[in-house]
Amino acid sequence: MLPVIVAHGGAGYILPDREASAIAGVREAVLHGYSILQRGGTALDAVEETVVLLENNPKFNAGCGSVLNELGEVEMDAIIMDGKTLNSGAVSAIRRIANPIKLSRLVMEKTSHLCLTDQGASRFAKEMGIPEVPEESLITEYSRMRWQKLKESGLDPVETQMGKTGTVGAVAIDSEGNIASATSTGGMLNKMVGRVGDTPCIGCGAYADNQVGAVSPTGHGEAIMKVTLSRLILFHMEQGKSPKEAADAALGYMYERVQGLAGVVVVDKTGDWSARFNSRQMSWAAAKNNQLHYGIYKDQINTEPIPKT
Repeated sequence: MLPVIVAHGGAGYILPDREASAIAGVREAVLHGYSILQRGGTALDAVEETVVLLENNPKFNAGCGSVLNELGEVEMDAIIMDGKTLNSGAVSAIRRIANPIKLSRLVMEKTSHLCLTDQGASRFAKEMGIPEVPEESLITEYSRMRWQKLKESGLDPVETQMGKTGTVGAVAIDSEGNIASATSTGGMLNKMVGRVGDTPCIGCGAYADNQVGAVSPTGHGEAIMKVTLSRLILFHMEQGKSPKEAADAALGYMYERVQGLAGVVVVDKTGDWSARFNSRQMSWAAAKNNQLHYGIYKDQINTEPIPKT
């Protein structure tokens, strides 16, 4: 039944002319991650490389394509977690790095800390030999247009973006039964400089535990943090709920308590998986038993065989 990988490209409202590219992006990323698992690669490698592809895709709000803060700049967050050891690494408010998820893994493996932020994270990146990239290389015309439009409106970014954030992420279980989770984001459009969302916060933006499962969420970060969504889902799974039941229970609780809109991808220790959301849409894809599953609307699951290579 193993291995398994599930990824998302962001929850919220996806414009009709961007639906096809959103689905294509997560499909490509999941197939890449699944190929790593099929070759005997680890869950950590699979989620990291899956997220790298999503960070490199300008259609998603992570890496190249990240939304802009109130000053028109890119500040990114990312996290990765190893379910075998409970080790985790994260970066927040990082600038001019093409793949924050790679830096997060270095934080996990090369330091005794769980998260580095802003200038400290940039200094660590230089020490690790990760080159800075021009900020303009991370900014798309679409991101700049959205930034300008919201800035001119004078509306509160939090109130106007509930459920409209496009974080990317992945969860996986490998052939050895080890589990991992990874999440990366450009954050909230027109956010205050220095704002840190749920993504780099363990238990909120990701969680992985070999004894239970793994979660990667997307959506309104402040709401996700208020209920520690990822760990809450695993709590429900510890009580015997399936990934689908646990995700629905936690998302329902979050909406009831703080009116939060979000989506999650989940896998448990047996390889059962789910992709659930209470936002309008979420692009997602999953691979298991040489079958590719994907969707973008609620209760929509398309399935096709994965070609043998």
